[in-house]
Amino acid sequence: MSSVERLATAIVIPVTPFAEDGSVDVDCYTKLVTRLLDGGVTAVTPNGNTGEFYTLTPQERQLVLETCTAAAAGRAVVVAGVGFDVQTAAADARAARDAGAHAIMIHQPVHPYLSPAGWVDYNAAVASAAPELGVLPYLKSRAITGAHIAELADRAPNVIGLKYSVDDPVHFAAVRADAGGDRLLWIAGLAEPYAPSYWQAGARGFTSGLANVAPRVALDLLAALRAGEGVEEAWLRVRRFEELRARGGAADNVAVVKEALHQRGLCRRDVRPPGHVLGPDAAAEVAAAIAGWPE
Repeated sequence: MSSVERLATAIVIPVTPFAEDGSVDVDCYTKLVTRLLDGGVTAVTPNGNTGEFYTLTPQERQLVLETCTAAAAGRAVVVAGVGFDVQTAAADARAARDAGAHAIMIHQPVHPYLSPAGWVDYNAAVASAAPELGVLPYLKSRAITGAHIAELADRAPNVIGLKYSVDDPVHFAAVRADAGGDRLLWIAGLAEPYAPSYWQAGARGFTSGLANVAPRVALDLLAALRAGEGVEEAWLRVRRFEELRARGGAADNVAVVKEALHQRGLCRRDVRPPGHVLGPDAAAEVAAAIAGWPE
């Protein structure tokens, strides 16, 4: 099975657990990743947004990468998150290759003056740093058209797909068509809530944070999408939890996942600023949202 085929699945972004002193809890992280794999997950992204990528130091990103690749060795595709300035992203891409990752996910550049041509240049430069790896750019900007994506694919043959996170399935369908359709693998980057509509428009995978809590819940939705039946039931099962994550401009996206994990005794609820742990009322809403989910 090719790398592209192996990524047409639920790609799970593990949380990064923190110890009481605020450091990365390596033992807990290993247990969480192993739990995902035991639960049937076959693709993981260390250093993704649900892993609090932007709060980690360079040394912590490397630690998370190495811990994840060691835990997933021979069991799952590892798509390492990289980003920041071009030089840092390129160095992290090479580190991902050296650690045994199969692909990289390039975070959308954090820059107030992102231009479409600059987006192409940025991703092409990072992709060229590790030509042996498959590359999935993370796209959140409507300014990037299908033509820009096609140009990037022409310049960087190891770009095998995109994590597409513009919250408009009609826009997604148009961009996908203009980029060459099935030329690339399209991953619904807004997780389970958007997976059904994006699947109809040609996505063949989706990202997941809730799988940290209940892998089977995410995989049941994937199975329903592939089978073309039972999708509404599987979607309704995740709806409330994902609404809590999206509330307030996704301010509590990670905090909701970690609260659920804490309630199940799997990790501490701590998140780093600018995130914040949930208060009692929100924690109670999380408990209600995951009631009935399998362990």
